[in-house]
Amino acid sequence: MAIRIREVLGALFTDEDFAAAFPDRGRPAISPGALAMVSVLQYAEGLSDRQAADQVRARMDWKFLLALELDDPGFDFTVLGDFRSRLIMHGLEERVLEAMLARLSEAGLLRAGGRQRTDSTHVLAGVRTLNRMEFVGETLRAALEALAAAAPDWLAPLISSAWAERYGNKVDNYRFPKGENVRREWAEQVGRDGFALLDAVDGPAAVGWLREVPAVRILRRAWAEQYHRDGRGVHWREGKDLPPARDRLSSPYDTDAHYGIKRGTGWCGYKVHLSETCEPDAPHLITNVETTNATVNDTEVTAAIHQHLAGRGLRPREHVVDAGYVTAAHISSRVGGGCRPVDGARRSALAANRHPLPSSAGASHPPRPEGLRWEICKTAPGSCHAARVSRARWETRVVPSGVPFSQASIRVRLRAVAERTLARRVLCWPQ
Repeated sequence: MAIRIREVLGALFTDEDFAAAFPDRGRPAISPGALAMVSVLQYAEGLSDRQAADQVRARMDWKFLLALELDDPGFDFTVLGDFRSRLIMHGLEERVLEAMLARLSEAGLLRAGGRQRTDSTHVLAGVRTLNRMEFVGETLRAALEALAAAAPDWLAPLISSAWAERYGNKVDNYRFPKGENVRREWAEQVGRDGFALLDAVDGPAAVGWLREVPAVRILRRAWAEQYHRDGRGVHWREGKDLPPARDRLSSPYDTDAHYGIKRGTGWCGYKVHLSETCEPDAPHLITNVETTNATVNDTEVTAAIHQHLAGRGLRPREHVVDAGYVTAAHISSRVGGGCRPVDGARRSALAANRHPLPSSAGASHPPRPEGLRWEICKTAPGSCHAARVSRARWETRVVPSGVPFSQASIRVRLRAVAERTLARRVLCWPQ
């Protein structure tokens, strides 16, 4: 693959593409363009930093792609991590993708229009998934560890033997006491300890910069989310009193990671939305990457994906997505300036093409590539203009806004789905 890339595309990246991430003076750095190419190969082959650095030294095809001498000694593996950190620090994390897409467009392998598809998958954060009790215990322990390193003399008088027993080791669920009431008392004791620490940090004997220690700021935010304090003491918040998952911390070690659920799968971390071309006679190439926290719904990123594709000159003619990305407003407005979002077929709906229902003229409906069939019913609920009885149960709901239709009496039914129990509901709003 490396040799083919060099022969067809030449040098994908130049040092000038990443000049903003490096200073003008000092010792010359390893070629940023070469590090970007190594990062791409590393991802494609699923290698660690150490393994990727070893491949640069050992493999002739990688040396050919990177335009290195056969006896080039390569570089230390830590350089790759430093390179990624520089890109993030200077806001250049998308420069690798943009440079690659520009080169592919110049080679005629990528163009606007055509067909693209988008789907999302979960990204696990590099932290342990914690329940609420583990979270508060580990958050307080992290704050104590940070203060012990920053101001050990100030912290020492506050530490008791009970604190050392509770927070000396990593907080794990199996260490907790048994019984609901006892566990709740343990959580509220942690809350009291945390408030005592925050009161000491805010007290006159503490230096002001202790309040700005990141772990202390995280502790303050977490305690506002998990506890409330009044004249009667510290209380563990009930589930209904907690902030929504989107606004609530899930780990003291990664404040951007949140707990999300999609199709029954729960995880702590992020969600990545990948768009790629899917023409049958052309290579499938990734055209856009959107990363959000795990709680963001797919419908919230549809417009942003189209804006980024349009900004790169790669807006598709047809965009294939699943039902999670499409709302009535998207279909009505054709987000992206004429791009038509297509709700991809579900596996159970593919049977529609095998069992077409006759239309009012007696002819079969032509098969649709999505595997879905629609029927406009203008008569009484439960029947359609083809005089065929609908097995689905009709529901009428009042919706404040949506797709404008000229006739309020229009009803839409998804038809010819073999598994009737999985029939999908379509809502039409009057104008």
